[in-house]
Amino acid sequence: MKRLIQFVSIIIIMTGTSMAQNLYNFSIKDIDGNVINFQEFQGKPILLVNTASRCGFTNQYANLSNLHQAYLDKNLIIISTPSNSFRQELSEEEDVKEFCLVNYQTKFILTEIIDVKGDNAHPLYQWIANDYGKTPKWNFYKYLFDGKGNLVDSWSSMTKPDSKKITSKIDQLI
Repeated sequence: MKRLIQFVSIIIIMTGTSMAQNLYNFSIKDIDGNVINFQEFQGKPILLVNTASRCGFTNQYANLSNLHQAYLDKNLIIISTPSNSFRQELSEEEDVKEFCLVNYQTKFILTEIIDVKGDNAHPLYQWIANDYGKTPKWNFYKYLFDGKGNLVDSWSSMTKPDSKKITSKIDQLI
């Protein structure tokens, strides 16, 4: 009987760890302050990118816009999380929104300004760091999640969002 209890305890512990969080356990506010529940995107691949308006990689907003346009009818969700974690973001959401719309005609999701690293990182980025060991080293790090909310791959700032490396992975998920 004691062995049976130990066995059941192990199964419960293993089941608890196998039911770890996924992307759908999180929410974030958009640039206008509205709550975005990631549950709304179940079944769709999501490209999450930490961005900044005053960075050498800021022109990748154009690549993100191109990618958004190319996959508009294919259920790809693109979410940009403006961040000042690397001290290159504007200080007000309204300024970020205007900058993105005027300069890059962004139509994908922009979130509120958040931290993406350190103790004050948004819980979503804390989860990515804790469960996947991935933290953005700079602005425009990209994370691709499958339709089940699991991280599939990630890319550094050097990889453009509409590169073949990324689009081939997206195509596998769609």
